[in-house]
Amino acid sequence: MRIVIAEDLLLLREGMVRLLTETGHTVVAAVDNADDLVTAVASHRPDLSVVDVRLPPGFRDEGLRAALRIRAADPEARVLIVSQYVERAYAADLLADGRGGVGYLLKDRVTALDDFLDAVERVAAGGTAMDPEVVRQLFNRGGGLETLTPREREVLGLMAQGMSNAAIGAALVLAPVSVEKHIGNIFAKLQLPPAEDAHRRVRAVLAYLNG
Repeated sequence: MRIVIAEDLLLLREGMVRLLTETGHTVVAAVDNADDLVTAVASHRPDLSVVDVRLPPGFRDEGLRAALRIRAADPEARVLIVSQYVERAYAADLLADGRGGVGYLLKDRVTALDDFLDAVERVAAGGTAMDPEVVRQLFNRGGGLETLTPREREVLGLMAQGMSNAAIGAALVLAPVSVEKHIGNIFAKLQLPPAEDAHRRVRAVLAYLNG
């Protein structure tokens, strides 16, 4: 996999380069600001960009805005955002187009190597990957999802993390048919009409983030 990294902290940037290289990926560019990120993506057309939310010069949301620009220019672009803090609006902005191929991880998760590499693979394949802590905090906010049963909320939370039906079944000790039934109920209760399944899952997660 060909990857672009945008991270202003030198040690973290070099750490990600080393990790990804050692696991068989190719880092085609590693930059420390949003403008260079946009240039690198346009030049290299990577399979995935790993982007810090806060980049120079303002250290606010330059990385996120650059990622949204990249996605607007190329609907197939895959972006994994990393952040120091949970920001619901950032996650919702990434998912707003309903296409998938996006992820939102806290920086602490980058050091959990298996979780980080799983998110890299999942987002590059067109899925979603939400940090479990992001999911936990958002559920604690409540609102908007009162019609879902506790089990359906559990299933939706795992969908938000980007888990497949099989992985959800394993995590909750549910048969495949039970997982499918819960997901069908979620789609119905959130009033998501029939569409490509991957897009419906993203839209369900977006509804959850905006709940």
